[in-house]
Amino acid sequence: MCGYRFRRQHQIGKYIVDFLCVEKNLIIECDGGQHDEAKPKDDIRTEFLKSKGYAVLRFWNNEVLGNAPGVYEVIMRALK
Repeated sequence: MCGYRFRRQHQIGKYIVDFLCVEKNLIIECDGGQHDEAKPKDDIRTEFLKSKGYAVLRFWNNEVLGNAPGVYEVIMRALK
Protein backbone atom coordinates (compact mmCIF):
# COMPACT_ATOMS: atom_id res chain seq x y z
CA MET A 1 0.00 0.00 0.00
CA CYS A 2 1.76 3.11 -1.28
CA GLY A 3 5.16 1.64 -0.47
CA TYR A 4 4.26 0.38 3.01
CA ARG A 5 4.78 -3.30 3.61
CA PHE A 6 2.54 -5.46 5.78
CA ARG A 7 3.28 -8.73 7.50
CA ARG A 8 0.44 -11.23 7.64
CA GLN A 9 -0.29 -13.33 10.74
CA HIS A 10 2.48 -11.77 12.86
CA GLN A 11 2.97 -12.67 16.51
CA ILE A 12 3.18 -9.93 19.16
CA GLY A 13 3.44 -11.31 22.66
CA LYS A 14 0.91 -14.11 22.99
CA TYR A 15 -1.27 -12.68 20.20
CA ILE A 16 -1.20 -13.18 16.44
CA VAL A 17 -2.40 -10.13 14.53
CA ASP A 18 -3.91 -10.29 11.06
CA PHE A 19 -1.72 -7.61 9.43
CA LEU A 20 1.14 -5.48 10.76
CA CYS A 21 2.94 -2.53 9.20
CA VAL A 22 6.17 -2.47 11.22
CA GLU A 23 7.26 0.89 9.83
CA LYS A 24 4.12 2.62 11.15
CA ASN A 25 3.36 0.33 14.13
CA LEU A 26 -0.08 -0.19 12.61
CA ILE A 27 -2.13 -3.34 13.13
CA ILE A 28 -5.13 -4.18 11.01
CA GLU A 29 -7.58 -6.76 12.31
CA CYS A 30 -10.36 -8.28 10.20
CA ASP A 31 -13.07 -9.68 12.44
CA GLY A 32 -15.75 -12.23 11.66
CA GLY A 33 -19.02 -12.70 13.52
CA GLN A 34 -17.38 -14.72 16.32
CA HIS A 35 -15.70 -11.52 17.49
CA ASP A 36 -19.07 -10.04 18.42
CA GLU A 37 -19.22 -12.52 21.31
CA ALA A 38 -15.50 -12.16 22.08
CA LYS A 39 -15.54 -8.37 22.48
CA PRO A 40 -14.26 -8.35 26.09
CA LYS A 41 -11.27 -10.50 25.07
CA ASP A 42 -10.69 -8.36 21.98
CA ASP A 43 -10.71 -5.23 24.15
CA ILE A 44 -8.02 -6.73 26.42
CA ARG A 45 -6.00 -7.74 23.38
CA THR A 46 -6.30 -4.26 21.85
CA GLU A 47 -5.22 -2.59 25.10
CA PHE A 48 -2.18 -4.87 25.30
CA LEU A 49 -1.20 -4.04 21.71
CA LYS A 50 -1.68 -0.31 22.33
CA SER A 51 0.49 -0.55 25.46
CA LYS A 52 3.26 -1.87 23.21
CA GLY A 53 2.99 1.22 20.99
CA TYR A 54 0.76 -0.09 18.21
CA ALA A 55 -2.27 1.57 16.68
CA VAL A 56 -5.06 -0.93 15.97
CA LEU A 57 -7.68 -0.68 13.23
CA ARG A 58 -10.54 -3.19 13.34
CA PHE A 59 -12.85 -3.95 10.46
CA TRP A 60 -15.66 -6.46 10.14
CA ASN A 61 -15.11 -9.03 7.36
CA ASN A 62 -18.32 -7.95 5.63
CA GLU A 63 -17.09 -4.34 5.74
CA VAL A 64 -13.82 -5.33 4.02
CA LEU A 65 -15.69 -7.31 1.37
CA GLY A 66 -18.55 -4.85 0.86
CA ASN A 67 -16.76 -1.53 1.20
CA ALA A 68 -13.13 -2.13 0.21
CA PRO A 69 -12.61 1.48 -1.01
CA GLY A 70 -13.80 2.86 2.33
CA VAL A 71 -11.59 0.47 4.30
CA TYR A 72 -8.64 1.37 2.08
CA GLU A 73 -9.24 5.07 2.72
CA VAL A 74 -9.24 4.57 6.51
CA ILE A 75 -6.01 2.57 6.32
CA MET A 76 -4.35 5.19 4.10
CA ARG A 77 -5.28 7.97 6.55
CA ALA A 78 -3.75 5.95 9.39
CA LEU A 79 -0.53 5.45 7.42
CA LYS A 80 -0.06 9.18 6.78
